[in-house]
Amino acid sequence: MPGGRESGGTRTRDRAGRSPRARLRIALVAAATAALAAFSAAPSPAATHTAAGTEAAWANCPGGYVGLTYDDGPNPASTQALLTALRAGGAKATFFIWGQHAEQYPDLLRAEQAAGMWIANHTMTHPHLTQIGEPAAYNEIAGAQNTIQRVTGQKPTLFRPPYGETNAQVRSDEARLGLTEVLWSVDSQDWNGASTQQIVQAAATMRAGSIILMHDGGYQTTVGAVPQILSGLAARGLCPGRITAGAGGGAVVTAP
Repeated sequence: MPGGRESGGTRTRDRAGRSPRARLRIALVAAATAALAAFSAAPSPAATHTAAGTEAAWANCPGGYVGLTYDDGPNPASTQALLTALRAGGAKATFFIWGQHAEQYPDLLRAEQAAGMWIANHTMTHPHLTQIGEPAAYNEIAGAQNTIQRVTGQKPTLFRPPYGETNAQVRSDEARLGLTEVLWSVDSQDWNGASTQQIVQAAATMRAGSIILMHDGGYQTTVGAVPQILSGLAARGLCPGRITAGAGGGAVVTAP
């Protein structure tokens, strides 16, 4: 029989070599995917129950953890839909917040916090930090830090420079504010017109420790990709994890 038996038990793996626990995880995420279409932006008690069941499935992660990230929100055209999709799949992600948008839509930022998402800093006005000089660059980061803390009551610990543009001065500003810089290893290209399927295909290249760049920018393609991304991760034994500072000071992905 392909795959043999699980050690210490009598249950057999399937033809793809997946254990019963792995099959359960995939089934639960698939159920959440099917349920997503039935729920609006305000999850019902049934949706909450589905998410709770899927969270239990994410408890077993033989393939390791990956970071799901969304830049540029909050956005009234996509934030609630992203939260619904992520909650339906029992997953958490890191939202890198554009400070001006947080000032415009504080309730959406608080909704991200209430949904258990991780809130991070993405500057106040999304400039090219390496081109604007000091103290402008520092003030951009500090301004978003203060705005997010005022709205949520929490001070971010992670920072993503707009466009991924960084240098020694930007990193010095980050350090002054107690922030860990987070770039990415996979670019979904959602900002560049990628289709939902192309975003899903990009996510399929993630491995343990990968961080994928996506956007809370009103892109329905990005929202539509969430269930398939989660199903794909589950099928490969990968789980959405938390981004934090590693021993060397760089960003790493760990268990939530």
